[in-house]
Amino acid sequence: MLLVLFKRIFGGKPDTSAVTLDTKITPEDMVEMIRSGEASRNDFIASYKPYIAKVTSRFCKRYIDPTRSDEFSIALAAFDEAVEQFSSQAGKSFLGFAETVIRRRLIDYVRKEQRHAGTVPYSAFDQDDEEEMTVNPIEMKEALQRYSVSQDVEARRLEISEYDIRLKQFGISFGELPDLSPKHSDSKVLLISISKLLANAPELYEMMETKQKLPIKELCEMAGVSRKTIERNRKYIIAIALLHNGDYPYLQEYIQPHEPPQQEQPQVKGVRA
Repeated sequence: MLLVLFKRIFGGKPDTSAVTLDTKITPEDMVEMIRSGEASRNDFIASYKPYIAKVTSRFCKRYIDPTRSDEFSIALAAFDEAVEQFSSQAGKSFLGFAETVIRRRLIDYVRKEQRHAGTVPYSAFDQDDEEEMTVNPIEMKEALQRYSVSQDVEARRLEISEYDIRLKQFGISFGELPDLSPKHSDSKVLLISISKLLANAPELYEMMETKQKLPIKELCEMAGVSRKTIERNRKYIIAIALLHNGDYPYLQEYIQPHEPPQQEQPQVKGVRA
């Protein structure tokens, strides 16, 4: 899981799906220019086809092919309708208004396409808010959940990036951690406990920071393990100690001990618990 997230650090691409012909001119300005005859409506709509496709795909929760999708055709017409109806005096951005119009037209389309009379359409839960905008509480809840998940993913990505930089100061990379991790759970628990001892011993931890190496002799005495155990797992112990003492709340979840369920204490005859 962590390794997959790490690979995503450099996998993102900037979103250039909606760019006007002149990046200095806002969509709101373009709409005004179209209405005054100073700009081409067709060129403006064509430049925003990727944006329209993205909004449509998000609504339908699947990929939409602009060349042969009824939903895209409906969204395209809705975008054109938004150009006609948009008012800058309402204090809304054009793209926000356009997305609302697109969603409304797609909801109408879904209602018409409803094939089973006994099926409650998703849009049946639509409500009007204080600004007379159509909202769907179920859809909003799902959107907030998706946003929360995306925020968590981004936070983990940043943590991994920062943690990797920290590891490299000790000649370790995040990518090699899966290979360094012990295969047996008992060994892993032991090494994590040794790392925690190191993290909670200020003098030893500072010694590791200063000399960029483990205080092996002292750790052996504290943990009651052989020198061979420490030396063989040196990188793993350092990595987990850094994790313990760093600001990595998401990554630290992976090294938290899982306490077994408590068992009832056996009762001794003649004694009440």
